[in-house]
Amino acid sequence: MKRARKISTFNGMIKRSELHTIPLKINNFNRMKAGLLLLLALFPTLVFAQTFNRAIGIRGGLTSGFEYRVYTDDANSYKFLLGTRDEGVQLHAMKEFHQYDLFRYTDQLSFFYGAGVHAGYQQWQKRYTGYNAEWYETKTAFIAGLDGVVGLEYLFYEVPLSLGIEAKPYFDLFGREVFELEVFDIAFTVKYHF
Repeated sequence: MKRARKISTFNGMIKRSELHTIPLKINNFNRMKAGLLLLLALFPTLVFAQTFNRAIGIRGGLTSGFEYRVYTDDANSYKFLLGTRDEGVQLHAMKEFHQYDLFRYTDQLSFFYGAGVHAGYQQWQKRYTGYNAEWYETKTAFIAGLDGVVGLEYLFYEVPLSLGIEAKPYFDLFGREVFELEVFDIAFTVKYHF
C-alpha cells in the first residue's frame, strides 16, 4: 500500500490528493478572519453604545432625596424626585430637556433644563412666650409650588453611572410662608442608568 506524500502549507500538513481543496480552505480561513475582524470592530459599539430608558439615583442638597428619570427620547425626559426639606417631604415632577452637542470635546457631558411642580408638607417649630415662659409647638402645613431645574451631567458609558450638579430654584405658593422663593437649591446627583 502506497502512502500519500505530505505537502507543507501554511495550514499544516495536507495530502497531495487534497491539493484541489486548498483554495476552499484558504477561502474559509479568509472568511473567518473577516468575520473575526468585523466582530472586533463592532464589539465596542455593541457593548458600549447602550441606550438607557430610565435612571434612578440620589440627590444631595437643600432638597435631598431619591430621583427617578424616564427618557422619552434622547432629548427629553421626565424626572420624579421624592425630596426632603424644611422637616417635611415633597414630591416633585419635572419635564427635562437634554442637549448633548454643547461641548465639542465630549458627548458624555450633557446640559439639561426643565420645569415642573411639587407638593407635600413642611414642619417647623413656632415659638411662643408669655407669663415668663417660653414654649414651642410643631406646626405642619401643606406645601405646593413650581420648580425649575438647570444642570450638567456626565455619563460614564463603561459603567452606566452619571454624576451631576444642578440648581433647582423653586417657588412655593402655599406653606409656612405664602409666595416663598428659593433660588439657590444647588445639589450633586449620582444616578444609575438602565
